[in-house]
Amino acid sequence: MLAALTALALAGTATASTAAEAAPPAARPAAAAGPHTAAVPAVVEALDRAAHPLRTAEPGGDPRDLRPLERMIGDARVVGVGEATHSSHEFFALKDRLFRQLVETKGFRTFALEAGWSTGLRLNDYVLHGEGDPRQIMREEFQRDYLWWNNTDYLRLVQWMRAHNVRHPGDPVRFMGDDIAWTGPELYDEVTHYVAAARPALRDRFEELYRGLRPTVATGTYIERYLGRPYAERVEMADRTGEALRLLKRQGPRGDRDREAYDRAVQNATVIDQTARQYAFDLEDPGQIAAAMRYRDEAMAANVDWWHRHTGTKVLLSAHDAHIGYEPVDPAHYPKMQGAFLRDRLGAGYLSVGVTFDRGSFNATGPDGAVRRWSLGPAEPGSNEQVLDRVRHRDYMVDLRTVASPAGDWLRRARPTRSIGTAYPDGPYEVALARSHDVLIHLHQVRAATLRDR
Repeated sequence: MLAALTALALAGTATASTAAEAAPPAARPAAAAGPHTAAVPAVVEALDRAAHPLRTAEPGGDPRDLRPLERMIGDARVVGVGEATHSSHEFFALKDRLFRQLVETKGFRTFALEAGWSTGLRLNDYVLHGEGDPRQIMREEFQRDYLWWNNTDYLRLVQWMRAHNVRHPGDPVRFMGDDIAWTGPELYDEVTHYVAAARPALRDRFEELYRGLRPTVATGTYIERYLGRPYAERVEMADRTGEALRLLKRQGPRGDRDREAYDRAVQNATVIDQTARQYAFDLEDPGQIAAAMRYRDEAMAANVDWWHRHTGTKVLLSAHDAHIGYEPVDPAHYPKMQGAFLRDRLGAGYLSVGVTFDRGSFNATGPDGAVRRWSLGPAEPGSNEQVLDRVRHRDYMVDLRTVASPAGDWLRRARPTRSIGTAYPDGPYEVALARSHDVLIHLHQVRAATLRDR
């Protein structure tokens, strides 16, 4: 969700909210009774039969309550797990718990995060080889729109991943980032070093094409400065990264022994180009902003697919509900989402798990630009969450593909649903849960995550 469409804040989704949406739940007008209101008790009864209780969102302990979810996942090779806010502890802890379980029981080996590709490589070097300090890496990489990931929950996950690899050096887990708002200097170095070694005659040409693009300042500062460049300059920069990528692709590998290094260099050059191309849309044109958002989700899906194919690992993909789902919550600004692109690429090999909540707190940027903690009371009448929270289990999971009537039909209709990005107020949006996700996890209450370095 993006903090501001006009600023192209590239770490999430958001649109302008009305004053009524900004009001606390008690101050908002109650939703009007619809034609299906009388069917709600029957819907809840059907959900009661289909729901499987979730003991806790916290990692550790008895894993038996997750076995129904394992069956729902089946043979899926990439599983997107969402979040209804970008900064609630239970959402982060739940993904930690699910990843640990899927590593043990389903052979998953990669945790993918809505963060820069180069950021993922730095964290992957830590979890694989113990290189660097994860606290420092997170502090340096998770800035501006990515600051939400610099939290105590993801630090715990990354440290668990490293400990796992120490115990299982021959069968490691990995960390990847799929996003494109930021590409660190090490990726430019890797591409130019490969070219210098494999195609030395092209070294000077690549240095010229990448001139002025390699970051020399902190992540947040780099993004701010890039956004401040004139449109024509951003287009010219994308022209150069595109030419570098085309030039590298024309060379091909130098035999089978060079194939792996060449493929990695091409992917790194692709990500460099994705970043430049993401900023090369005209942000004064609403249609171009929508095209930029579509491009971003398509690029993220392509990066996850590349990683999955080249590492041969099953992937748990962490992102906002909107990004891992199939239908956009805001079609005017987000025409097609990452989950839909992954379904196009992987078919039934991709599974979407949406996550909702009834009440609680989260961190988000307010209208004044300050990060603060927000709280919401019980979900409003007429919303998806208000009915979901009437199910007999406090927290639970349900397979949306197999829920019996009338709940199945009810879940396929769009209703107001909380979908909060990096900025608040935001939403609610009209979401048809069963058309957007394959599986749903509902949590009764969440609390704001603990952000580090703040």
